[in-house]
Amino acid sequence: MIDKGSPVPIYYQIQQVIKEQIKKGEWSVGDAIPSERILSEQFEVSRMTIRQAVQGLVDEGVLTRKRGSGTFVSNEKVEQPLRGVTSFTKLMEQRGMIPSSKIISFLKRKPSDVEAEHLEMDQAVEVLQIERIRLGNNTPIAIETTIIPWPFAEGITVEDMEHSLYEFIEEKKGLDLGEGRQSIEAISADKQTANQLDLPTGSPILLIERVTTLKNGTPFEYVRSHYAGSRFKFYL
Repeated sequence: MIDKGSPVPIYYQIQQVIKEQIKKGEWSVGDAIPSERILSEQFEVSRMTIRQAVQGLVDEGVLTRKRGSGTFVSNEKVEQPLRGVTSFTKLMEQRGMIPSSKIISFLKRKPSDVEAEHLEMDQAVEVLQIERIRLGNNTPIAIETTIIPWPFAEGITVEDMEHSLYEFIEEKKGLDLGEGRQSIEAISADKQTANQLDLPTGSPILLIERVTTLKNGTPFEYVRSHYAGSRFKFYL
């Protein structure tokens, strides 16, 4: 199973074996993998080597750790194109996953200098701040902080934000969506973000900043999101 005389690192060989076991269906999505002790006995290697192999698979998104519960086989990473505007709700549904949201904050306030600049708005006009944890099949995927100028946000309820903002804008406001401009930065999760996403502190995170416009070019949304790097990826 493992060739200790091979130039290929042992931890990497173990990772390939685990991936193959998942591919063959020996472990299914949501299944807990054996403990470090059992795996070290199975592969006849040290726990440190097992820990390195498992951590690499967690970083890749193949496995996921749940504090106090163990390590489990992950869902496939959610994929989203960098171009165009796609709601999180529709993205989850396209993947056959059940979308949901947990509201952290929902408040009306004055915009910051940065927010007003991104939204090309007067700072005298108030905005609605909505902070949500976005989940797919009850697994935290991202934390989103959305800022919307009050003229577009008026009438939005907490119940609306448990679903899709874009559906509200299009169906209830009768506005046509345009495009999104976004930047992506790789960072490490601080303690608060890690807790909210159910990840170890220091886990890889994708920080996304996006301004979404209406079809006429008017910015209506500024979003700052933290995506779990092990559960999400973008493609061109």
